[in-house]
Amino acid sequence: MLKTGKKKIGIFGGSFDPPHLGHYKISLSAIKNLKLYRLFWTITKKNPFKKNSYFSLTQRINKSKLISKKNKKIKVVYLDRLVRSSNTIEILKYIIKKNNNSEFFLIIGSDNLIEFHKWKNWRKIIKLCKLVIFSRKGFDLKAQKSRILKNLSKDKIIYIKNFKVDISSSQLRRYYLK
Repeated sequence: MLKTGKKKIGIFGGSFDPPHLGHYKISLSAIKNLKLYRLFWTITKKNPFKKNSYFSLTQRINKSKLISKKNKKIKVVYLDRLVRSSNTIEILKYIIKKNNNSEFFLIIGSDNLIEFHKWKNWRKIIKLCKLVIFSRKGFDLKAQKSRILKNLSKDKIIYIKNFKVDISSSQLRRYYLK
């Protein structure tokens, strides 16, 4: 039987400083729930909302590849230099251009939904893809009241609440700094 329709591609971006098993579990859940053909982990050199990175870009890319190597649908990429930006909109446009006839999903945590209206060209982002929101402990209620939800139609947002990620890169950095 011949399959028809668009390939579903997920984009899970961030500084991954450091990457951890929570990122991997979110990825597995997204692949399963959304029936993704491919999930890009788009590692950025620097988070525009943070001052510095703890781990080097090379360390973060290598650790991300190590964590995700068991799943062939996950592809770790660094595109900042190629697109000359670390902004989600530029990375998204690049991936869309390279993957014609696909449907796109931007995967973020509920903590990021709260500040999404501060992202560069956020209105364009939501025109190009669907937002997939994963629960983050302590952020879900505030995210449900976020400004961005007033600008989104229900068909442009997907909540995946099957588990809460109880680990963060920030917690891990504090551990490393001890």
